[in-house]
Amino acid sequence: MASSEQNSSHPQFITSQGNRGTFGGPASPLIDEIEIHQIVVPQERSWKNFFSFMGPGFLVAIAYIDPGNFETDLQSGAQYKYELLWIILVASVAALIIQSLAAKLGVVTGKHLAEHCRAEYSTVPNLILWLLAELAVVACDIPEVIGTAFALNMLFRIPIWCGVLISGLSTMMLLLLQQYGVRKLEFFIAFLVLTMAACFFAELGYAKPDYSEILKGLFVPQLKGNGATGLAISLLGAMVMPHNLFLHSALVLSRRVSRSVHGIKEACRFYNIESGVALALAFLINVSIISLSGSVCSSPNLSAEDKLNCDDLDLNKASFLLKNVLGKWSSTLFGIALLASGQSSTITGTYAGQYVMQGFLDLRITPWKRNLLTRSLAIVPSLVVAIIGGSSGAGKLIIIASMILSFELPFALLPLLKFTSSKAKMGSYVNSLAISAITWIIGSFIMAINIYYLISGFIKLLLGSRILISLKAFCGILGFGAISVYLAAIIYLALRKNRKSFQPLLSGDCEQMGENSGTEINLSLHNLPREDIVSMQLDQKRSAL
Repeated sequence: MASSEQNSSHPQFITSQGNRGTFGGPASPLIDEIEIHQIVVPQERSWKNFFSFMGPGFLVAIAYIDPGNFETDLQSGAQYKYELLWIILVASVAALIIQSLAAKLGVVTGKHLAEHCRAEYSTVPNLILWLLAELAVVACDIPEVIGTAFALNMLFRIPIWCGVLISGLSTMMLLLLQQYGVRKLEFFIAFLVLTMAACFFAELGYAKPDYSEILKGLFVPQLKGNGATGLAISLLGAMVMPHNLFLHSALVLSRRVSRSVHGIKEACRFYNIESGVALALAFLINVSIISLSGSVCSSPNLSAEDKLNCDDLDLNKASFLLKNVLGKWSSTLFGIALLASGQSSTITGTYAGQYVMQGFLDLRITPWKRNLLTRSLAIVPSLVVAIIGGSSGAGKLIIIASMILSFELPFALLPLLKFTSSKAKMGSYVNSLAISAITWIIGSFIMAINIYYLISGFIKLLLGSRILISLKAFCGILGFGAISVYLAAIIYLALRKNRKSFQPLLSGDCEQMGENSGTEINLSLHNLPREDIVSMQLDQKRSAL
């Protein structure tokens, strides 16, 4: 507990009486004393403050260049060359807008998305949202497990099933980095992102694709056939991930910023710039992968075996394809980039799982236990598929996981849009009418595509099956019943009015509260950052964790 002798003139959102904050009532997170690992933003107005905010955006950007993205990028390039690049552009712009809302929610309110959901919704909806969020974390972890296994196979010839088992242990080792502090971990993640970028930019330069066709694919939308629709949804699902919204809104709470109007606006502005830089780099990496795949698979010098690989391209086949076409060094670079992607994505996935559990259930466990839980749930299906279906089956599982993420996105996106568009929660920092319109259009577009593909895909599967008509009718009733429940849940979240209000607390508000109540308010209590958020990223020797 912070001592009353501490002095500060820049209060934070979180007030404390005893051990609890006033915002969320009895369920608010514990506030402990300031630790040396926390990042304090200088109070002076300077562009140099931007470097204090750098870090969360790169952790978030990892989710946009994880093995799930690699898989869908490779397939879209192999099957449709550069035609689906516009999906990456649209998804990246949408992701930047959505992630900026997640960051603003955390900065303005002092609570992340999962905590707002717990405060806003009743027990049953809150429990359902928690289960869906946990499923999203596991679905995100599956491509990371398989991607790491593929990378180990490329670099060291380790069998896929064995690589699946090793992936859990390797991630535990990387989590040991957190004992050196949040800042060093963020720099390490940024280094991995730059490593991936260097690998793919080098390969793209050697492949020499037609850059005029790449520009056409980026700015001329086209979607030919049901196969393209399915891949487009997979690309979208792999780009805009639901767990990322929970992650970003929590990561920004690791910074200690001034609670003045300028301090909040500066934090939001710098977080937007930082996210833009990180997501722009992720966008270029995704474009490079699609362009590389499209260039290699459209080459007239492909052998018959390589053409077959392009028809059903996955992460493992891509290694051999690049080796045959571009040389052995290309396969090695791809393996290094894939390994960096899988391992870094797992670290951020672990943090997202921690924030989800802490936010929805007010339950916190140590990172290695959380990682073991999530990784075990991801390893079991990955191991079964790898043993039975081999690399081809594992590749298909990545696509399925990406589509699951796309279908689950509304259950994280809708609460975020509702909360940031509510003046009762955001005060003067509420979304403008233009931003609200843009974000709701983006959200509606994503959900409309998901619903269309879900219904059309189910009808096609049902009509194409060779089962009895009576069994088809039974399956149809169950299937459309499930779709109806899915639509009803989305409509409920979209139309339900927010019932909890909270006005952001500024320095002047604290002083006025003290004068009006006739009691002395210890401003140092308001100056505490979310230490409980930071402690989840560090090796803290606390019984509470």
